[in-house]
Amino acid sequence: MTTDDRPLAGKVALVAGGTRGGGRGIAVELGAAGATVYVTGRSSAAGRSALDRPETIEETAARVTAAGGRGIAHRTDHSDPDDVRALVDRIAAEQDGRLDVLVNSVWGGDPLTDWAHPLWEQDLETGLRLLRQAVETHVITSRLALPLMVARRSGLVVEVTDGNTARYRGSFFYDLAKSSVIRLAVAQAAELEPHGVAAVALTPGFLRSEAMLEHFGVTEATWRDGAAKDPNFAHSESPAYLGRAVAALAADPDVIAKTGRALATWGLYREYGFTDADGTQPDFAAHWAEHLVDEYGPLGDPL
Repeated sequence: MTTDDRPLAGKVALVAGGTRGGGRGIAVELGAAGATVYVTGRSSAAGRSALDRPETIEETAARVTAAGGRGIAHRTDHSDPDDVRALVDRIAAEQDGRLDVLVNSVWGGDPLTDWAHPLWEQDLETGLRLLRQAVETHVITSRLALPLMVARRSGLVVEVTDGNTARYRGSFFYDLAKSSVIRLAVAQAAELEPHGVAAVALTPGFLRSEAMLEHFGVTEATWRDGAAKDPNFAHSESPAYLGRAVAALAADPDVIAKTGRALATWGLYREYGFTDADGTQPDFAAHWAEHLVDEYGPLGDPL
């Protein structure tokens, strides 16, 4: 392979929340670009997280290695500063203090999200637990990992979110979590730019996670059959698409020009030319503008 095939050879990445879904897609595509990727989360061969799903960080790490990188699984509870500190200490020791890419993709909030009730009818502790899991974990991880990047005066932080505009996302605590993650990128960008480190928020479109495939009763090989249940599913994208967006950003020598922005796969594919795993280039914003705007309103202005 040429350096064009492996633009991230020699680079080190941490994908926090890399067990499944978008995090797994990002980890694998960073590996395909040649990176060493630390894959973290609570679901491992040693035991499942509270989500009780079968995917593990070891499986993701193996896929990273199979794709051409080096995958390293490290079981981490990102709500526990001591756990995250141990992870960062390991990276520093094994990689001579190097960390080039930090992806904050911890989520796990689906079973905590109440789509049926307004704030005043929701369970308060459940909503606050969602915020702790979806926002505080990102803060803890950045706080402890960023010194590695600042010391080298280079790097990229990617905050994975849902949506890149001010449109309300349908549930109070869900909306607050996803909007807050965008603001985390903005705040980190302001503080990191003088040190040569970029920070962005990034959203996929309609993501075909493992859970979403199960919901539609399909596999990644047969996913198009899901459009019979929901025509919008025909415009969905695989986790690889999100992963290739991150890999393209990480390989961009001028990524600092994008720092502080809320980005989307549907904008980045035009700039970088990447495709989804099946060779297509999904554009969910274009689909929204053509088919969903009358029902749900415009996506809104970028945050």
